[in-house]
Amino acid sequence: MNTLDYLKGSATGNFFLLAGPCVVEGRQMAIDIASYIAPICRNLDIPYVFKASYRKANRSRLDSFTGIGDVEALEIISEAGRVAGVPTITDIHAAREARMAADFVDILQIPAFLCRQTDLLVAAANTGKVVNIKKGQFLAPESMRFAVDKVRSAGNDSVLVTDRGTTFGYGDLVVDFRGIPTMRQQCKCPVVMDVTHSLQQPNTSGGVTGGRPDMIETIARAAIAVGADGIFIETHPDPAVALSDGANMLRLDLLEPLLCRLSELRALVNRFNL
Repeated sequence: MNTLDYLKGSATGNFFLLAGPCVVEGRQMAIDIASYIAPICRNLDIPYVFKASYRKANRSRLDSFTGIGDVEALEIISEAGRVAGVPTITDIHAAREARMAADFVDILQIPAFLCRQTDLLVAAANTGKVVNIKKGQFLAPESMRFAVDKVRSAGNDSVLVTDRGTTFGYGDLVVDFRGIPTMRQQCKCPVVMDVTHSLQQPNTSGGVTGGRPDMIETIARAAIAVGADGIFIETHPDPAVALSDGANMLRLDLLEPLLCRLSELRALVNRFNL
């Protein structure tokens, strides 16, 4: 079974989950997180993909943590997926990185700020891996079909698109839930809701991005209600000490009860064909 079929393969019609830490901080933490989430998802019939960035190229300040080394981090992501028995996803930032990352992971993710970069999209498509394109905070949902077309024009039909909120003033984001059914219709591919990044409060002067983790369940429930195919959640055992995006990540021990409630909601949505 290929990765895209796996994501669509829930026997109960459940959503799929992309989840893990924002960035690889070390080997054991990554393996522990993947191994913790995988059995929860199997019990709930949620197709699960372990997510982690091997490097954070988009940080507010020069002295922010960016990673432990590209190849070392990619090897850890790959190992975490093997140990947990799940596919893996990471983001790439330049066309030259596509082939390198594709040797280690199953899905290549295009960051929101880079979703219009033609050479990056084509390079990711040419690897033959599933490509997950995040919608730019500046982009209308209807415009995402052009990004998807670039991948498909390169001969790769394995595409996902992900909403992560829209710029709202200078220091906040807002989620327009009309975008989920719009992108499903326009792009004709699975649509994911990036719950935690859509709750960021981008920095304006202090160089540190804030967030609203108290609203994670609100955004996730609304996304399931309007038909999101997948949910993206960054999670960490202790977000307060996370090296990146701690302000909007979900504490790991809160993930299972959230997934249980979301699965119940998805069953209701499916039952009434909402």
